[in-house]
Amino acid sequence: MTVNRIVRIIAGFFILLSLGLAHAMGQADLTKMSWLWFTLFVGANLFQSGFTTFCPLDTILRKLGVPDAPR
Repeated sequence: MTVNRIVRIIAGFFILLSLGLAHAMGQADLTKMSWLWFTLFVGANLFQSGFTTFCPLDTILRKLGVPDAPR
């Protein structure tokens, strides 16, 4: 596993954890539609992309012609 993948996993986990804790403490109501659902999507996507290496933004940027970083 690479550093980049571990960073994605940890970042996604902390986003999801912070949303879960805010919801549990009554500071964020995830039962209603709000912009927090977008944050949840981003955190979940970061977390899963660390394990699967699939990221929709990667696909979109490659189709737009953005080059990968040199190795």
